[in-house]
Amino acid sequence: MNAIAIDTEMTRASDGSPRALRDLNGAQAFVGSRWGEALSSGAELLRVLALHPIALARAQASLSLEMTRIALGRSRLRPAPDDRRFTHPAWQENPAFRRLLQGYLAWSSALLELVHGLRIGADQRRRLLFVAEHLVAAGAPSNLFVTHPGFYDAAAHTRGVSIIRGIRHLLEDIRTNRGLPRQVDASAFRLGRNIAATEGAIVYRNEIFELIQYSPRTAEVDAQPVLFCPPQINKYYVIDLSPEKSFVRHALEAGQQMFAISWRNPTATQSDWDLGAYVRATAEAIDIVRAICGEQPVKLMGACAGGLTAAVTLAWLAGRGEQEKVSCLSLFVTMLDSPRSRRLARVADDAAVTAALARSRFSGVLDGADMARTFAWLRPNDLIWHFVVNNYVLGNEPPAFDVLYWNTDTTRLPAALHADLLMIYRRNRLRRGSDYAIDGVNIDIAAIDRDVFVVAGARDHITPWQACYRSMQMFRTNMRFVLGSAGHVQSILCPPGDDSTRFYVNDDYSLDPAAWRRGAREQKGSWWPAWVRWAQCHGGEHVEAPIVYGNETHEALDPAPGRYVRQV
Repeated sequence: MNAIAIDTEMTRASDGSPRALRDLNGAQAFVGSRWGEALSSGAELLRVLALHPIALARAQASLSLEMTRIALGRSRLRPAPDDRRFTHPAWQENPAFRRLLQGYLAWSSALLELVHGLRIGADQRRRLLFVAEHLVAAGAPSNLFVTHPGFYDAAAHTRGVSIIRGIRHLLEDIRTNRGLPRQVDASAFRLGRNIAATEGAIVYRNEIFELIQYSPRTAEVDAQPVLFCPPQINKYYVIDLSPEKSFVRHALEAGQQMFAISWRNPTATQSDWDLGAYVRATAEAIDIVRAICGEQPVKLMGACAGGLTAAVTLAWLAGRGEQEKVSCLSLFVTMLDSPRSRRLARVADDAAVTAALARSRFSGVLDGADMARTFAWLRPNDLIWHFVVNNYVLGNEPPAFDVLYWNTDTTRLPAALHADLLMIYRRNRLRRGSDYAIDGVNIDIAAIDRDVFVVAGARDHITPWQACYRSMQMFRTNMRFVLGSAGHVQSILCPPGDDSTRFYVNDDYSLDPAAWRRGAREQKGSWWPAWVRWAQCHGGEHVEAPIVYGNETHEALDPAPGRYVRQV
């Protein structure tokens, strides 16, 4: 659910609007793309249009008028200033390409306006808009060889080599990537060398996780360590990408002791691993970290589904009277509150959830690659057609981008955990406080009395910031909410030194999300230093940095990043 897609620039659909919630609903259900479902939805759109001949005739008349203006060179249609698909000068300077672009803008706008104006139910409109938006994204002239001016420039510049490369990329992706364009040049990265490369060691391993202890980078460290709980659908090293983007490295250089869980990549054999299994594993990791660090309380941190796991673990410990093991909680792009609203039709949601559960139960796991494809189709312009143009039309190699590499390095989700997560969000079980239990212990978020630091992304299409904000309001302790200006992953990865980075703060958490945002103050730079100061305030004494990994009971087993992160 929370896991996880990349963060190139987001479209305006991520602003928490009905469209963003609609898209997220499909992602939350972990429903993979199915041609049968797509064709069925397309057929439904045609049937509905046929049943509204007057509205269709009006749209056709308006479109015909605009197409006449285009043919005469009198149209004023222009792409949005931030639409990166049409940046080539020929789209404006060449009459043929300009008219082609304006024709696309005319029919795509007419289609969307037509669907918006139909007198149909909200649920049906949601489905038809989803289909129409995909048709609009797929039908852009920039997606095709012969209708993209850059195709001719690249062919001339490379003397035809770009055409050969583009065809080769297309054939390779049909053969090895289920027909979708590759997003990254994976050959540019090596785990433990130029990614997930911060020095450390595995100090514990069982069937469900490895525990990484990182090497300190200061002479003295905070006595109270940090433990990171990663999402289960992607690898842990989102917090340890390239050295300049490594949150782990930044925290170490600020004197924090850092530990991280690395989940095993499950197979159908582990299909019965549910959320309770991961909560018990996280609690075990807390105990081991405390044993290594002199029984000091742990500063618990989690991201995405790992953040939900961390919060549920702390609530579970609170229910067992063991909350003193944790000193504070940090949640990055994490939802505990359901993002769905009454705007979404429950019948369609039930059907989607049922289908998603049936697929994971049948296979025993939900494949992370399928999940990544699902999220890619929720942002087709950014995550599908952009790479179609780059790889096939222009014949370029996929980029060597660390975030994209991490995004494609997916894992599998056990069927039992998949079912638990769906039901938690579907029924909003964590908000009610007495509707969910693990090992007979009620999971009550309000029972947590530890301070909480929450980070969300203004352009996040997976965990909308409004849902993260409402999740923060579920706590009854001192809270700190930071709204990054980027999307899901880039809101986490904002190291100091980037002048374009922004985040927003507002200390009045009694407000609803919209009012909070209107009153928020913009802060330039990264929120990482603010988190370090917060962690220091919630930490312990400064002690001499350890010179060995682990302790007598938990000795170093392997160098970081360990074995589980390499499982495919």
